[in-house]
Amino acid sequence: MIPTMILFGVLFGRWWRPALVAAVVVWPVILVVSGAMSIGPGLAAGAALGLINAAAGVALHQAGLHLIRFARRSYRRSGRVSS
Repeated sequence: MIPTMILFGVLFGRWWRPALVAAVVVWPVILVVSGAMSIGPGLAAGAALGLINAAAGVALHQAGLHLIRFARRSYRRSGRVSS
């Protein structure tokens, strides 16, 4: 179930702040609804792990964005594209 939150972070990484806030709320709900955990003190640790996994996905998304932007800038500066 860990890849669920990583995928969530990758998909919504453009809006990283709301995505991380949502991850803290969504992951414990998924854990409780699926029966993996019951409501209790351990759920806070589950929320923290969901946040960490979503943050990893957001980092992947943001790295991809920066890589694409860098490639576009360097491609335009090379003179191959007229603006």
